[in-house]
Order: sequence, then structure tokens, then C-alpha cells
Amino acid sequence: MATRRGLLTAAAAALSGCMPGAEAGALSRPLDLPALPEGGPLRLLGGLEIDRRVLGFGGLSAIHLADDLTLTAVSDLGRFAEMRLALDAGLRPTGLSLVRTGPLRDGAGRPLERGHAGDSESLARLPDGSWLVGFERWHRIRAYRTLTSPGTYVEAPPRLELAPANAGLESLAVLPDGRLVAIAEEFPPGVDASITAAWIGRPGAWLPIAYRPAAGMLPVDAAALPDGALLVLERGFSIFGGFSGRLVRVPSAQLAAPVIGALLQGEELLRLASPLPSDNYEGLAVLRRDGRTLLAIISDDNENRLQRTLLLVLELLA
Repeated sequence: MATRRGLLTAAAAALSGCMPGAEAGALSRPLDLPALPEGGPLRLLGGLEIDRRVLGFGGLSAIHLADDLTLTAVSDLGRFAEMRLALDAGLRPTGLSLVRTGPLRDGAGRPLERGHAGDSESLARLPDGSWLVGFERWHRIRAYRTLTSPGTYVEAPPRLELAPANAGLESLAVLPDGRLVAIAEEFPPGVDASITAAWIGRPGAWLPIAYRPAAGMLPVDAAALPDGALLVLERGFSIFGGFSGRLVRVPSAQLAAPVIGALLQGEELLRLASPLPSDNYEGLAVLRRDGRTLLAIISDDNENRLQRTLLLVLELLA
């Protein structure tokens, strides 16, 4: 039987139209995007399409955006990429340049093999500059001093090993107080199939909670805001409608002192639907710059020539 991811990829290929790639040798090209309606919580600053032929691989599943505009991504092929994002004076994206790429490694420093061992889906940077990477299929979290270093195990949330193979730890975020929030893509903690398992705390001190996405949506990444609120990226897919998505804000009050079984649920800030380009958006990052809050959202092209790797840059206004 085909896996859920295989069915999704095949169906997306049938629905998608092939778009022209970037100019030969260029890592990215600007996207022609519509403005969002005035008066909303977000402003669309621009977008880029990444050419995976130049990058060397696709499947980008999680991202981090640093103060120096280094965009770090992990791929579900067990690889990472560091790119430098260029912004103009208005903080609109103008291009990406490649810094380096490489394989993620196991504890002995050996490259992780593609597939069961290398399906990296979530990424978080700790205050000391080290990284946590969450994996599906073989459900676990590895810690990396740098992404070129060997990866050591950290204690994963309880029962994560029981999650479906392709529906594990898609979201991993660091709150301003240092606590982690981890959300499984599709792993109901009980009989209510409309919610999925989540955890808050630290390795060795995980508190089981839950997250409720919109009907037909699944959580695929998360990032913390400076005020302690949490942004969650959700994705939907239907055979007739293709990909959809939304961006949700979970208020800081829900995260301040949760009890076991607490349910996180947020307000919708954005629908990733027409006239915005439709694709498999899976990665989310937040950056404070020049007194403004920027959001970056990236799509996973599933290494399918009929899908694209798109980077959207938005500003959170309220």
C-alpha cells in the first residue's frame, strides 16, 4: 500500500502545473505576488522561488532565520542548507545566496541515510547556538553543536515512538523562556481524532498537552513570537483542491502554565490559498529586525519536478 506521503506527492503532481525555474546558476528568483487585503494582521513583503538544481536537493521541511539573515533549512532527505537572505531597505526579499550544504550526521559522524534514518522534519535553535532536529519514521530528536557535527540523542517526548511513521514531530519551537513546544503532525492522544499530541517543557521534563488544528488541516511547523505567543503553520490537502494552509497564533496565556492535557488552539492570521501560490508549505521562522516582526514560510517540493520550493516573507503587524 502506498504511504500517505506518496499519495500526496503523486496527487500533487497530477494537479500542479510546471513553472519556469530560476535563471541558470541563480539560487532564487523573485515571485510576482498579490498584496494581502489592507487592515489585516499581516503584510506580504515578497517571495522567492528556490531552484533545487542549484541547491542540489529539495524537500526542505523546516527553517530558521538568524539575525544576520542566514536562512538555515533541513530537508527530509537528511541534509541541511545555509543560505543568505538579501532584503532591501523596505525588508522585501530580493534574493538568496548559497553559503553551504551538507548531510546531517549520526552520533559517530556518519551521514544519515536517506529514508528511515534521515527524514528530518523539524528544527529549533537553542539559546546557546546549538540545534535540535526532529525526525519522522524513526521518531527521535538529535542535538547538534553545529549542523556539521555528530548528532547526539536527547530525550524525546513520551510516546512519540508510537506515532504513525509519516505523522511524527513536524513542529519544534523554542519559547522565549527556553521551554520547547513539540507538536506531532497527526497523532491523537486519545479517542478525539480532531486533536494531535503535543508537549511542552524540556528533554527529561516533557508535559503532555494537545493541539487542535482546523478541520482538514494538520500542524507542520511552529515558531515562537517575542511576546511568548506561538505561531503554528497548518497544511491541508485534497485530491480535487490540492494544497491549502493557514497560519495560526496561539496566545501566550495558553502556554504560560499549562497542565497535563491542556489544549492549544489559536486564532487564524492567514489562509495560504488563492491568490497566493498554492504549494506544500511546511517550514516557518520568525525574526525581529529593525523593530519589525518578520515571518518566513517555505514549501517542501517533495523533490517533484511539478512542485516548487517557495519562500514567502511577511510582516506581522498586530
